[in-house]
Amino acid sequence: MTAIALRRLVLAASIAPLALGLAACKKDDAKTANLSGAPIAKIAAPAGKAWSEVVAVTPEGGYLVGNPQAPIKLVEFGALSCSHCAEFSEKGSGEMKANFIDSGRVSYELRLMLNNVLDMPAAMLTTCGSPDAVVPLADQFWAWQKTMFDNLKAAGENKLNAINQLPRQQQAAATASLTGMDQFFSARGIAKDQASTCLADTARAEKLAKAASDYASTYQIEGTPTFYVNGKKLEVNTWETVKPQLEQMGAR
Repeated sequence: MTAIALRRLVLAASIAPLALGLAACKKDDAKTANLSGAPIAKIAAPAGKAWSEVVAVTPEGGYLVGNPQAPIKLVEFGALSCSHCAEFSEKGSGEMKANFIDSGRVSYELRLMLNNVLDMPAAMLTTCGSPDAVVPLADQFWAWQKTMFDNLKAAGENKLNAINQLPRQQQAAATASLTGMDQFFSARGIAKDQASTCLADTARAEKLAKAASDYASTYQIEGTPTFYVNGKKLEVNTWETVKPQLEQMGAR
């Protein structure tokens, strides 16, 4: 199966009830957002901690890393199956943590979108453990993402199509097994029994789906990743273009 055929198959599968999101993976169109401000002094973290170790679940259902009162608040609407989200993570996560989040000037919040049939089990497993682990697990998942698509390609169309014939409550676990997600998360502390319980939790699945749907409608999310900073939607979505926006706002 070619890579193009695989993407088409996954997108076709996203019509199934398990994949309830509307967003698609999109590439930055290189527009700028004209944000500017005076340099902001670094803000000290709580004693004995770095700001990147401070994590909170937000009322909107996102996972916020850094100073909750940071003057610059960056929100990413991202999907775990999105290749451009993976690229942003690869190029930006380390620098953002060291130079922006740990300065106390910038907080980062991840809100998970559901682009296709792969995102529900990925999101359920990423959020299965401690909230502190969600963003690190998302970054690791994005780094591993190509392996997931390689596993799908090796499995073939028939096996993926067969999952869509299963009862809804069995589809997430079957997708996790077919793609190798179960092994990925097991190697990172989400034990098999714990993962099975999370994947069978239909109430959590419905909550994740509703959150993603609400994000899409409330924030006009037309593709992933989409970024907001201090409530303003950015028209850029690569690290090379988001970073200057943060710097112009004073994170320098």
